[in-house]
Amino acid sequence: MDITRYETGARMSAAVVHNGTIYLAGQVGQAGSDVSEQTRQALAEVDRLLALAGSDKTRILSATVWLADMADFGKMNAVWDAWVAPGNAPARATGESKLATPDYLVEVIVVAAQA
Repeated sequence: MDITRYETGARMSAAVVHNGTIYLAGQVGQAGSDVSEQTRQALAEVDRLLALAGSDKTRILSATVWLADMADFGKMNAVWDAWVAPGNAPARATGESKLATPDYLVEVIVVAAQA
């Protein structure tokens, strides 16, 4: 089976497709924004990358959301709930973790099926 990589750099690819499954690297928003805006930006990147790989958010199988502070869980969920495709909510886990820089408040990792 072929492996297709999108937006590949020296360290990582933004998306990798194998056997009809799309694996996205963690997506973050612009540092300095609040958690709601960072979540919106990260989810917009998920949408963009899924389209690039031949899919969309209705085909997300699982998502992992990392928050720098679980106190932001409600704010992140408000954005997530408005974004997720009705009737197509993926399996999801959310946890708290120190992210790559203190300016990042949320990171979203997605696995999806190709259309």
